[in-house]
Amino acid sequence: MSLDLDSYLCGSTNPEQQMFNIGLAEDDVKIASLVKTGLEEHNYNVTTIPDGIMALYTFQEEQFDLLILDVMMPGMNGIEVCRQIRQTNKEVPILMLTALGSIDDKVLGLNSGADDYLVKPFHFKELLARIEAMLRRQQTVQSQLKHTLSFEDILMDTYSKTVQRAGKDITLTAKEFTLLELFLKNPNRLLSRQYIAENAWDISFDTGTNVIDVYVNFLRNKIEKGFDKKIIHTKIGMGYIMK
Repeated sequence: MSLDLDSYLCGSTNPEQQMFNIGLAEDDVKIASLVKTGLEEHNYNVTTIPDGIMALYTFQEEQFDLLILDVMMPGMNGIEVCRQIRQTNKEVPILMLTALGSIDDKVLGLNSGADDYLVKPFHFKELLARIEAMLRRQQTVQSQLKHTLSFEDILMDTYSKTVQRAGKDITLTAKEFTLLELFLKNPNRLLSRQYIAENAWDISFDTGTNVIDVYVNFLRNKIEKGFDKKIIHTKIGMGYIMK
């Protein structure tokens, strides 16, 4: 099986020059060596494994940013390795490499959980472009998750300052948003009025005021009205809990 590595030393490098860890399961020693050399020249760290069973064990035990799986391998084929990885890891991008280029073969690979499919022989530049695209998508998803909070059917985006419940937009004031964010960061945890005052208002709790109760009721009216399930519950004399 040939591999066109034309001009792999020039062209684009990986996103933001990060040292991503790539796991390569490929039993063809020549192809594995060429791909590893090319990717390392573009600032990737590559671990090569020639056997499907060994690859499955390694990919489950160690942390990788992206996996490349050859379909035809000894021990266990790439399709089965992909299926088993997806049972415990839904996030890691997986690229399948194979000499089988029919539509049915591609569908089988994608249905096993692969994100992309590249047929041998291939140009290294295309492999590199696909890897970079997959990593960009993964970084975008991870970035979005960092500023997303959710509980049951409530979804909050702390970046765009938006809130939805069951897909319906909920408009909150700045203080209501801060209060809901506090609850979403502490699901199933009893929050005292003093804790809420200190963390949502950044003030000491005044036992002579009912401002906390008033704002909790404002928030309840907006996120619970019209929905069957109540989200914020009162523990008399103790505080509030989202459950």
